[in-house]
Amino acid sequence: MATLSSPGVGSGLDVNSIVTQLVALERKPIEQLQTQATTIQTKLSSFGLLQSYTANVRDIADRLSKPDFWTATTASSADPSSVAASSTSTATAGSYAVQVTTLAQAQGLYSKAYTGSTSAVGTGTLHIELGAWNTGLTAFTADAAKTAIDVSIGAGDNTLDAIKTKINAANAGVTASIVSDSSGARLVLRSTATGVNSAVRVTAVDDDGNNTDALGLSALAFDPATAAGQMTQSQAAKDTLASINGLPVTSTTNTLANVIDGVTLTLAKETTSAVTVNVGLDTTTLRKAVSDFAKAYSDISGYITSQTKYDATTKKAAALQGDRPTLTLQSNLRSVFLGSSGASSVFARLSDIGVELQSDGSMKVNDTKLTAALANPTEVAKLFSSTTSADPAQQGFAVRVKALASQLVASDGALTTRTQGLRDSITRNQTQQQKLEDRVALTKARLLKQYGALDTQLSQMSGVGSSLTQSLTAISNLSTAIANNK
Repeated sequence: MATLSSPGVGSGLDVNSIVTQLVALERKPIEQLQTQATTIQTKLSSFGLLQSYTANVRDIADRLSKPDFWTATTASSADPSSVAASSTSTATAGSYAVQVTTLAQAQGLYSKAYTGSTSAVGTGTLHIELGAWNTGLTAFTADAAKTAIDVSIGAGDNTLDAIKTKINAANAGVTASIVSDSSGARLVLRSTATGVNSAVRVTAVDDDGNNTDALGLSALAFDPATAAGQMTQSQAAKDTLASINGLPVTSTTNTLANVIDGVTLTLAKETTSAVTVNVGLDTTTLRKAVSDFAKAYSDISGYITSQTKYDATTKKAAALQGDRPTLTLQSNLRSVFLGSSGASSVFARLSDIGVELQSDGSMKVNDTKLTAALANPTEVAKLFSSTTSADPAQQGFAVRVKALASQLVASDGALTTRTQGLRDSITRNQTQQQKLEDRVALTKARLLKQYGALDTQLSQMSGVGSSLTQSLTAISNLSTAIANNK
């Protein structure tokens, strides 16, 4: 009799392989969502860069939209090591002859030599006043606007170094230091400000009972009108004495700010003859700004072109191909940059001053035309910065470009809302993926349970089949034996 068999069932059933293949089918929608997420993320990245390019256009346009930018001046000096010059937009173009007779300086004092910085000097109080000495140092006029300072010196801080520290901490209008050489250590005082009225008088209340001798704390006094043998003046306080186009000027510092309107002169040396300082329109800065304006357009235009193209060879579209907000932005930018404006009575288009469209869609500056246009800076300024009319067609190009770019990147602007929409799409995609992942996990668990049960049942059936086969074999053998015995 034939035997019964069940190949591939029971313990031979590959439950994991079956479940894995079924789960893979269940995951197909998740894979589609993942592909969609990659596409959306690519678009989001592209929009992020587009926003950056747009913000760059806005920032450069903002600079050129300010009328005072177009009045910026530059100052140059024939001898900057003696007279350095800088200017602002309020300066008037012109040439100035600057001669420096005397530089402002701070007063300097030094003490007698001590053995070292730790040498004891004395105790008491140093009274420090700021004001002006006469030429012979016989009379001192205190500056009523500056408060005199008392510096108390006790037994624990009466060394030269400790006195230096106490004076510096007092903010008395002088700085103290110690200078050491082969003769010993000296306390050096210097006014913190320059000018005749920043000189110093130091008097002492000396605990040794003598306030005017060269011993104890009074050795650090400086009051030539009442005592000798104390501190010595190394440098007198002075004001700046100079002339500009022959006009005498004085200053307490070596920086002359707005002596010439909008011009700052920094004096570093006394001169034997006048130094020529020229002030004029800062055409270098203006030309660079216009070039930056053209480059900003070129950058964003080139980026949009690369992101919206279709490659017929590879049959692949760029990330923003067909994207309406991007194409609208491209169209609006071209319309503004290539349009005309009534802001200037001399120049109507950017190309009139040398900002010219190239065959590749970029913009470049014809420096010769721009230089010629800047000979009429007032009209060039109007072409970019005029806001005299509410009509955009009568406004400056920089004003119009700034308005367009600002609106696009504003919180409710087209680029911002589009970017947020893509972020929301990614969030929804991730939520859908997670829901499907949860469902697939439940499906996998269910399949494992079902096929596990099936495997158990098949295993049991295989066992019954084996037992039945054995029984039938025994019966067959018995029947054969009976037949043989007859």
